[in-house]
Amino acid sequence: MATPQRETIQKQIQQDWANREYIEVITGSIKKITDFLNSFDMSCRSRLATLNEKLTSLERKIDYLEACVTKGETLT
Repeated sequence: MATPQRETIQKQIQQDWANREYIEVITGSIKKITDFLNSFDMSCRSRLATLNEKLTSLERKIDYLEACVTKGETLT
């Protein structure tokens, strides 16, 4: 027959394991969220860099066309 002290210790151990399992689940979830956010960040940075290149190219073309119009040149 188990003594009250032993039962208390067993309950504490069981609670400790339950807490550890819960912490492990939370930690795993946080890691998944972090991985997703890092992946999303990289994807956004790449897309924004591509968009920036396209905008820069368009700005250069506009500058060229404005210069041509200002000088009165025709596009040939």
